[in-house]
Amino acid sequence: MELFKIKHDIPFMSYGKLTTFISLVTFIAAVFFLVTKGLNYSVEFTGGTVMEVEYVQGVDVNQTRDKLDTLKLGDVQVQAMGTSKHIMIRLPNKEGMTSAQLSNDVMNLLKKDSPDVTLRQVEFIGPQVGEELVTNGLMALGMVVIGIIIYLSVRFEWRFAVSAIIANMHDIVIILGCFAFFQWEFSLTVLAGVLAVLGYSVNESVVVFDRIRENFRKPAMRNHTVPEVIDNAITSTISRTMITHGSTEAMVISMLVFGGTALHGFSMALTIGIVFGIYSSVLVASPLLLMFGLSRDNIAKAPKKKEEVVV
Repeated sequence: MELFKIKHDIPFMSYGKLTTFISLVTFIAAVFFLVTKGLNYSVEFTGGTVMEVEYVQGVDVNQTRDKLDTLKLGDVQVQAMGTSKHIMIRLPNKEGMTSAQLSNDVMNLLKKDSPDVTLRQVEFIGPQVGEELVTNGLMALGMVVIGIIIYLSVRFEWRFAVSAIIANMHDIVIILGCFAFFQWEFSLTVLAGVLAVLGYSVNESVVVFDRIRENFRKPAMRNHTVPEVIDNAITSTISRTMITHGSTEAMVISMLVFGGTALHGFSMALTIGIVFGIYSSVLVASPLLLMFGLSRDNIAKAPKKKEEVVV
């Protein structure tokens, strides 16, 4: 299925050096912000108090969040659990105050306007639990990366595998850099979004690389240069890219706009990841193939002429 058909190939590779330079600058900036600012970890990672409260008539989540900000406890998270009657509140640790004191202060404040509010559950997440989540999250990310490296190395020639791996790591670092720069909260849902982007981005790279490999083996492309073969492969997949990524991005943006606080971090990570996933697959991974010296002989070796036997 194609939305449109482009008659002439777009010369993407003629801009390869420029796009690679832009990607390098963006990557360095992302690493800089990660090192200098760091990620703004949520309560799941840093430890804190998680409260579950219940209202009889329901309550506005945004008003509750504004009300709790007056306590000046730090980054307080408030989200509805299915309905506006059940609210979950996450409180960061505060020096000199126990979990019981924090929950009591919150309940006293909430009962001023809503005497019917009740505390259903309160849990304390210690720093040790947060450290375990960080370790397990990094381990999960590392296992996904290793799995992708093995898959690409088996499926493609090493130049393709290395290019795709660099492009995927580029996407992940850019996402983390954005969260560090804007100090958006990095929670478990954001980590899930990052892992999803890894798989999504490598899928786009595989589609483009498959088409490049097919083009090298086509007799009609035998007299074309390597950049022309790559340009043709990318151009021929543009319609598919517009359909798949456009529909996915529309869904993700709807989650970002209407999903509320609970889905904000997850949908933001996916929104950034999808955009940069397309960019890296086309304008980072493909130019890297040329930098690594991809040639026709690496994929489709020319057939040897049979020597005629003279009798």
